[in-house]
Amino acid sequence: MKQKTKPAVVLLSGGLDSATTLAMAMDAGFSCYALSFDYGQRSSAELNAAKKVAQAAGVQEHRILKIDLGQFGGSALTDHDIAVPQSEFAQDTDASSVDEIPITYVPARNTVFLSLALAWSEVLDARDIFVGVNAVDYSGYPDCRGEYIEAFQTMANLATKAGVEGNRLTVHAPLIDLTKDQIISAGSNLGVDYGLTVSCYAAEASGAACGQCDSCHIRKQGFVVAKIDDPTTYA
Repeated sequence: MKQKTKPAVVLLSGGLDSATTLAMAMDAGFSCYALSFDYGQRSSAELNAAKKVAQAAGVQEHRILKIDLGQFGGSALTDHDIAVPQSEFAQDTDASSVDEIPITYVPARNTVFLSLALAWSEVLDARDIFVGVNAVDYSGYPDCRGEYIEAFQTMANLATKAGVEGNRLTVHAPLIDLTKDQIISAGSNLGVDYGLTVSCYAAEASGAACGQCDSCHIRKQGFVVAKIDDPTTYA
């Protein structure tokens, strides 16, 4: 691991991808400030997981901001009247159904999260933000694409004091083109304890995963393909 010199803000949900992204940022020598959100999500288990991941990683600081996206609803993750669907990947479905934007998409979530990460980065004089978005295993979310990350970075450098003064910000998305098994292999090599993470859309308060949603299915298959033991607790 390189000597930590430059500060970076890392979005940390408590899931597998964000934990891997944090490990990558630390391995690259960044002094990491983890940022999580209590945004009205269905389960608080992922925030408990984020606390454990941040502590295990030894981040400089971990903040959890409360913003209630549930006031708008429109997603199975923030509206309890909308059921979390079982995985389409486990069913014999038309491929086109996977290309549709799923009901678990939270409107503008990554834009809101990245904007707040941008604000903290300016205060910290950090020129780097890390986010664990991935466009390979599940491309249904419009705010998990490479072109979105590039566009946000362009906006950030136009809209901030630091950016217009020439201190350009970089938004890093190191997982963007990796498959889930590649992510798991990379994180395992960096010592990530995936038993601390929660990826399930409908996890129990204890952190036990449902085993039926898209996120659970993709996670389970990732461990199988990577040939690494799955430490996930399933309900």
